[in-house]
This record gives sequence, C-alpha cells and structure tokens, in this order.
Amino acid sequence: MLDVKGIDVSYGKVQALWSVSLHLEKGDFVSLIGSNGAGKTTTVNTLIGLLRSSAGSITFKDERIDNLPPSRIVELGLALVPDVKAVFPQMNVLDNLLVGAQTPRAWNQKDATLDWVFQLFPRLKERKKQMAGTMSGGEQQMLNVGRALMSRPDVLMLDEPSLGLAPKLVASIFDDLERIHKEGVTILLAEQHVFHALKISDKGYVIETGKVVMEGSSQDLLNDKRVKARYLGQ
Repeated sequence: MLDVKGIDVSYGKVQALWSVSLHLEKGDFVSLIGSNGAGKTTTVNTLIGLLRSSAGSITFKDERIDNLPPSRIVELGLALVPDVKAVFPQMNVLDNLLVGAQTPRAWNQKDATLDWVFQLFPRLKERKKQMAGTMSGGEQQMLNVGRALMSRPDVLMLDEPSLGLAPKLVASIFDDLERIHKEGVTILLAEQHVFHALKISDKGYVIETGKVVMEGSSQDLLNDKRVKARYLGQ
C-alpha cells in the first residue's frame, strides 16, 4: 500500500535522510523508532509532501506521490498527526474536527465519519462545543488524532503522539491507537518511546542519524540485544 524506496532528503546542504526505505501493507501497524533527531519527523513530513526527496521514490496505492502537494496526498488517503498539538484554540472541538474533512472525498462522508470519531473518543463528543484552547494537553492530542481521522485515511501516520504527555496519558494514547488499528486503519507510528511503540505494532524500523539500520517484527526487535542496550536500558 505504501512503498518508500531509497529516499534522500536534505535541509539545504545538510543531508537528513540517507536511502530510507519502508513498506506498509494494508492492515499493518508499523513503528518507526529512534531517538530525538534520528530522522523520524523528516521521514513522515516527506511522505505527506511537506518536504521533497532528492532521490528514491514514494508510492501510495500504486501511485507515485513524491511530487504531489500535501492536499492531493491527503485526498488519496494518507494523513499525518504532527508532533505538535496544533489545534485551532479559538474554535470549538466540532469545528476543529470538521477542518480535517475538507477534501471532497472526506466532506461527502463527514457525518458518518464524525459519528465514528465520537464513538472512538466519547470525550470529544461530550466537549464538542468547548473551545479547543481550553482543553488539556492529552485532550488536544486526542483532538489532533480525531481531526486526522476525519479525512478518512487508509494510512494514518503519527509523529511522536506521546510527546510532552504524562506517563498515564502516554498509555492512554497508545490504547487509542490500538483501537483505531482494530477499526481497520493502517498505521505508521514514529515514536521515541521504543518499548510502547513496539509493544503495540506488528513491525518496526529503527532509524539512526537518518539511516534505517534495523527492521523486523516488533517482537524480534524487542528481543534484540542492540535495541535493548540502546533504547530499553537493558
């Protein structure tokens, strides 16, 4: 469904990604793990069209997308929850959600999608008239995920959804992702909470200094001595 082959990405003269390759099939839950600054954000921003690769290819549902604008990529069914709680603070929860349904395909299904998002996140339904800026950090992250789901994505990408959250809220976010995956959404999770990410995903890629250095089943990576030593403190 999503096939990334050998992409290079640079910020000016500084190369950030080196021949990065990833592959997701429909129904997969894949983690892209690594420390802060390893290249996770650059990777997902390139997949959604915010950055351009200078080499390699990105194919989504059999269509090359590496030169398409983000709006077209979202219309095709790829969505990103960024690593910031980017709510519209002066808009209520409902209007924030509807912002995520602006593509023609999503707008035609917005009522049914809204019911689905409210089933996944009852708190958003309870607070649909509340100003987003008055919500807690965990609630704003929930709203970010819900807004991305309003685009009816086939693949949902999330960049550090646990960033800045208390441990209890981190566990809650990962529970939410498991439920979304069970609803049939393919997920690519970029995350530095390595243990949590590998626990809920099927497959993982380890990225270091802009290069994918390991890949395999999540369980195999959890058991790998190098992963334990570098990321799990064992």
